[in-house]
Amino acid sequence: MTRLNAQAADDLAAAMKGLDLSRRIALAEAEIPGRLVFTTSLGIEDQALTHALAMAKSRVEIVTLDTGRLYPETYDVWGETESAYGIRIQAYAPEREAEERFVREEGINGFRHSLAARQACCGFRKVEPLARALSGAGAWITGLRAGQSADRAETPLAAFDEARGLIKLNPLADWTRADVDAFVRDNYVPYNVLHDRGFPSIGCAPCTRAVRVGEPERAGRWWWEQESKKECGLHVGGSAAAVQPGLEAAAFETRQTRTPEMAR
Repeated sequence: MTRLNAQAADDLAAAMKGLDLSRRIALAEAEIPGRLVFTTSLGIEDQALTHALAMAKSRVEIVTLDTGRLYPETYDVWGETESAYGIRIQAYAPEREAEERFVREEGINGFRHSLAARQACCGFRKVEPLARALSGAGAWITGLRAGQSADRAETPLAAFDEARGLIKLNPLADWTRADVDAFVRDNYVPYNVLHDRGFPSIGCAPCTRAVRVGEPERAGRWWWEQESKKECGLHVGGSAAAVQPGLEAAAFETRQTRTPEMAR
């Protein structure tokens, strides 16, 4: 593959069907030129991918977005993973000035004031660092699965990300959560202990809670918001510029009244 476009992504997605995880990774490495970047949140899907990449001694770069608000257990599994596989996971952190400005203007937990403020927080903590991580990359690898939420139900194995000019690969798109759990168990993959405490999806500590019986996997993310708005911006094609602190009132909606549940 010499060109990065929608047709190339569609062809790759078709070729990946029926292949196991290691062969999907090998195919991507063979077909996509340039940098291949895997962004791990250190959740269980991403740990499965990290294991596969490490075992294959892949050329894929493994990076993470260190928001500065992660659970201690997430940092623990980060260190455990590096020790287990003899690797380094490169961290991309928020720009200092953006973080300081947000806290000064909105408060330390100001992301709960409104959807706009929360998107602004995700913007400088996740979206902008992701842009730096993917700069010059030919492919972006993620641990997205179609079964994670209704919004992700149509997640393909590969698609062209026109905004970023790269191919986005989701090698686990057609896996179930049971598939992931079995892979991690059978291969003795280190994983975040919060998964055993009712957290199927783990993000920043103030924005993630355990799910209740019968709730979808991502119900614990930004639980005070409407279900249709619960994405951070990484996987919806939004630009970092649209969610910069100070632009919230004009770009998004007005502040919402806080409830006791929001402050939990």
